[in-house]
Amino acid sequence: MNTQTSDSIVIIPTYNERENIEKIIRAVFALEKVFHILIIEDGSPDGTATIVKGLQTEFPERLFMIERKGKLGLGTAYITGFKWALEHHYDYIFEMDADFSHNPADLPRLYEACSTEGADVAIGSRYVSGVNVVNWPMGRVLMSYFASKYVRFITGLPIHDTTAGFKCYRHKVLETINLDKIRFKGYAFQIEMKFTAYKLGFKITEVPVIFINRELGTSKMNSSIFGEAVFGVIRLKIHSWFHHYAQAK
Repeated sequence: MNTQTSDSIVIIPTYNERENIEKIIRAVFALEKVFHILIIEDGSPDGTATIVKGLQTEFPERLFMIERKGKLGLGTAYITGFKWALEHHYDYIFEMDADFSHNPADLPRLYEACSTEGADVAIGSRYVSGVNVVNWPMGRVLMSYFASKYVRFITGLPIHDTTAGFKCYRHKVLETINLDKIRFKGYAFQIEMKFTAYKLGFKITEVPVIFINRELGTSKMNSSIFGEAVFGVIRLKIHSWFHHYAQAK
């Protein structure tokens, strides 16, 4: 494998991430393991796309971008990225935020969990070994922690951090899931993807990580996103009673 090719692509959705985007791209490309990056850019008015285009001249074989015409939701951004990654035959496909709440240095640990240790999905987990969250207000920590407990209780998912957005998927997982049938767009999307992978019989593992609240830019979390997760989980569970999941080979 030459220095530019990779079996792994990191998908990073962006909306107004001008303060973070160059730093996060350079941090990923500074890792010893070679990763490619796909930015899903939702029409940021702050010039995020312009910064990425400038970096593409420096990293033409490693940095890719899909520009969309506005803020269309986290779930649709990732599904757009997943389809692109499958078409381009990457073996390992990652989800990561642009704001350094997910530490790029943890990417190789998620990769190892899938490539060496046999997981089909590796989750960068805030809650598998206590509560590893830095700089969040206590109310938000409790909301997130108990949301994960609630999801686990309703769905039966054997996962501590059910809402985590830092993940590695093997190609075959995303190939097996019918991405066009994934219904949720906000943070419930993260739950739905994990639940679907679990019901299809894929092996899911949690890798402990420390989640650090963003220092630059603005959080995209709001109460409607949280509400979708709370009520969406019940709909997800009820739907599963009437749906046949063909088991992964």
